[in-house]
Amino acid sequence: MDQDAVTAVVDRFGRFARDEAPGRSAVYEAWARRVVDDPAVATALARIAPARRQPPLVFAVVRLLGAPMDDLDAWAAWVVAYAGAIADECGRRSVQTNEPLRCAALLPALALIDGPIALLEVGASGGLCLYPDRYSYRYRRGAQTVALDPPSGVSPVVLRSDLEGMPELRMPKVVWRAGIDLQPLDARRREDRAWLTGLVWPGEEGRRERIDAALDIAAADPPVLVAGDGADALPALAAEAPRDATLVVTTPGVLAHVPGARRAAIIAAARTAGRWITLDAPALHDGWTRRVESVRGGFSLALDGDVLAEVDPLGAWVAWHPGSGAVRR
Repeated sequence: MDQDAVTAVVDRFGRFARDEAPGRSAVYEAWARRVVDDPAVATALARIAPARRQPPLVFAVVRLLGAPMDDLDAWAAWVVAYAGAIADECGRRSVQTNEPLRCAALLPALALIDGPIALLEVGASGGLCLYPDRYSYRYRRGAQTVALDPPSGVSPVVLRSDLEGMPELRMPKVVWRAGIDLQPLDARRREDRAWLTGLVWPGEEGRRERIDAALDIAAADPPVLVAGDGADALPALAAEAPRDATLVVTTPGVLAHVPGARRAAIIAAARTAGRWITLDAPALHDGWTRRVESVRGGFSLALDGDVLAEVDPLGAWVAWHPGSGAVRR
């Protein structure tokens, strides 16, 4: 085994154990620390292709394949024993986290765009972030709760998020939904639903139930989902959008999973097609009109590259930046 590959695994899982898992999943934190401390486990995971070694992907795969959850020594032995199967399955899978709570972060930007809206997401997975108009929102701002519901009433999916600042909040009117993904998932298929819910980290209370309810909404009114590269597939799919709607392309959290050379191509294609809304780490790319450094360790929410807010990557909080210069049009 290439020692450089083992070192890369130890470094990546060490960062995950230190910076990403704490506070979200005690199970994943313990697994990642075992990878760092156990050369046999690190060597086993080094068999995975570099582009498929993201800890959330690897851990979701080992759970899918039946790894023991409650005994760390048994888990480590299982990983070593099934190293080949893990590498093969990771090669067929990708991180397709489809968190509908991200719509709570997207909504303040969508509210700046006059509808009706044709919504197109790059990295759509199962399309759960294509239904911002079908979910209910409960923004907590101090002692106040700002509530928004679809015209039909309270949704089975209620998104709760902490809010700082005073963005305009209103329900968008979405008349067309489409998405691009390398491996689109169908909310109507049992296998695809199992993979999406399996990507939820152990210990994340309520998240699996929220995704299940959102999958039911998507299954009842499926979006148009196409398989392909985001930049290459976007122009043709955008051409299918209704001409009397404003096309809005979203890239919520997906660009971090795209090789650096392709990020700029996706951003350029999104801007050419219509309005562009993204959630990204501030230093991830140069697509901003101005960069606003992270204060709370969150992502930047931007409309057409203009940073509007700092947000939790999965939508749990929104810190609006007043005077951002965003203009509705």
